[in-house]
Amino acid sequence: MTVKKMVLAAAAVAAALVLTACGNAAEQAADVQQVAATTAAPTTSAPPAITTSAAPSPATSSSTPAPSTSSKTSTSKKTTTTTTKAKAAPAGVPCSATVDACVDLSAKKAWLLSDGEVVYGPVQIMPGSAGNPTPVGTFRVSGKVKDYHSREFDAPMPYSVFFQPGIAFHQGSLSKYSHGCIHLSPSASQKFFGSLASGDTVQVVR
Repeated sequence: MTVKKMVLAAAAVAAALVLTACGNAAEQAADVQQVAATTAAPTTSAPPAITTSAAPSPATSSSTPAPSTSSKTSTSKKTTTTTTKAKAAPAGVPCSATVDACVDLSAKKAWLLSDGEVVYGPVQIMPGSAGNPTPVGTFRVSGKVKDYHSREFDAPMPYSVFFQPGIAFHQGSLSKYSHGCIHLSPSASQKFFGSLASGDTVQVVR
């Protein structure tokens, strides 16, 4: 064998060993693409995940429409104003509907009221005389004494309901004028005594 042939044979063997050790070019290219694909996969798949989750989130969780809806509701709401009318007194009662007891000196009648409605009466009364008139006006019950006795006139005044100093509803004569008090029959005086309480309003008109 010539030297030239020997060199060519050695070169062929060396080339075969290199190809066996590293693989062929096609396989290397495929390996490079596979490695590139696997290493690039996390970076290429991550952005879509961030983009898809982040983009819709603000749009769906946005609370902007809620205030506009509630503001529309509040502006379209109608405001209703209630006007309370003063209750009229019952027919035939010359006093205000807000009082608890009414006395008509001219008609010699009296009533008990509750929430503007007559609950008792009219009943006959006997007011004070011209010399000792029953005061006219609106008063409040100051106290009650079941078995009161007047020291000034030395006279019994059963079932007294005082609405002025020295002036009261009480059981008394319906034929004789009083000294300013309101005389009532025995049954009426008991009813007034049981119904009226301290602070209740008494109106006396002429």
